[in-house]
Amino acid sequence: MFAEHLLSICIWLPIVGGIVVLATGGDQNAAAARYLGLIFTIATFIVTLPLYADFNLHTSAMQFVEDRPWVDAFSIRYHLGIDGISVLLILLTSFCTVLVVIAGWSVIQKKVAQYLAAFLVMEGLMIGVFSALDAILFYVFWESMLIPMFVIIGLWGGPNRVYATIKFFLYTFLGSVLMLVAFIYLYYQADRSFDIATFHQVQLGMNAQILIFFALFAAFAVKIPMWPVHTWLPDAHTEAPTGGSVILAAILLKMGAYGFLRFSLPIVPDASHQLAGFMIALSLVAIVYIGLVTLMQTDMKKLIAYSSIAHMGFVTLGFFIFNPQGIEGGLVQMISHGFISSALFLCVGVLYDRLHSREIEDYGGVANRMPVFASFMMLFALANTGLPGTSGFVGEFLVILGAYQVNVWYAVLAATILVLGAAYTLWMYKRVIFGAVTKDSVAALEDATPREVLFLGLLAIPVLVMGLWPFPFLEVMHVSVDHLLEQVATSKL
Repeated sequence: MFAEHLLSICIWLPIVGGIVVLATGGDQNAAAARYLGLIFTIATFIVTLPLYADFNLHTSAMQFVEDRPWVDAFSIRYHLGIDGISVLLILLTSFCTVLVVIAGWSVIQKKVAQYLAAFLVMEGLMIGVFSALDAILFYVFWESMLIPMFVIIGLWGGPNRVYATIKFFLYTFLGSVLMLVAFIYLYYQADRSFDIATFHQVQLGMNAQILIFFALFAAFAVKIPMWPVHTWLPDAHTEAPTGGSVILAAILLKMGAYGFLRFSLPIVPDASHQLAGFMIALSLVAIVYIGLVTLMQTDMKKLIAYSSIAHMGFVTLGFFIFNPQGIEGGLVQMISHGFISSALFLCVGVLYDRLHSREIEDYGGVANRMPVFASFMMLFALANTGLPGTSGFVGEFLVILGAYQVNVWYAVLAATILVLGAAYTLWMYKRVIFGAVTKDSVAALEDATPREVLFLGLLAIPVLVMGLWPFPFLEVMHVSVDHLLEQVATSKL
């Protein structure tokens, strides 16, 4: 019984938890809200663990499937299931939400219940995105997820939060409308079915495929975000509270990349091959151009936000070279970036909680006052540069290896650009952490608290484990990636 409804439990447990936390009322019950939020996020993480532990590594079929009617008039079904592409993303979602609750434990002082409820509801909706096997169900989860993030940035964000929230909402919502149009067209081509697996079987001409590709591209490219539709992300990150930045970078960006694998490549394989050069060009431009833009940033949070765009360029590069190394490298990069970006945003949050500044020039010599914190931040900074032995190396290495098999210049350009990543990350670290203490505010800093050591330590473990032993992450996705490549290799013309 439990296994038959495991995905539904993973989705609805945090949503119900959010409602329960919200019912605690005002800030006079803030302690109860915090403990309830932590209990529900930990419970959700525990419930998601069997998805990996009981996952069958030898089949590409969807697992933990639930399928029942929802809206009979339009053949819309409550259809859930996961494969090797989505299982790790669900675990990443539940893990990061626990960290967000711990990180905001004493930082969020106003509207505590509402803050935690928004993250719990969003957690359930994000897991729903990675589990949905019906296109309309996917769309409902995809769009509903915007609401709690809109609230999080709008209520607990910085001074320009209203501008950032409206820009975030408009960019992501408008792109998603075109995705819905594509789903409706495919519904009629698939004999009035919104089943995603049925979409994969639809035979389409090249013109129709190209139009559908760009309709889907409008939603997924904005969410990643790819250049040139990336401008909403730095604003959203800069104004979002630390927890919002963590979820934005760790999970929301991955949904666009996931959409390419679940929809674009298998539904319109010929158009995907035809437009692969276009996608690779955008990916490389993102890595180069955004890398240069990142070098110029003076705000730590904005610098990390821009670096996320460059790292996601590696993901789309890996997907559109159509070989196992590229796609698996892109998936590993997605998971790794979730850990590393979360850690870096939390590091900035630790410093901001003390000095209420994210400007690099306001720091310098932090290692003299916060040696434990400086050690953690060094690990995550080096992982962000792709240092061997950390998770950041594995995905980038596989993508470059896959790119080399397709075109040596793709690999050379991608590998050369890694120098930019090292440049902006280590330069930021040097200016913030090293040197003599020249400011009284820095001289008064105290090292990381046990709570901060806890959430940074929890992130350090997967960064090192994935870097030193990536096999458990790779084996779970291998069969599903091979099946996807078989679908992409099959022409529909």
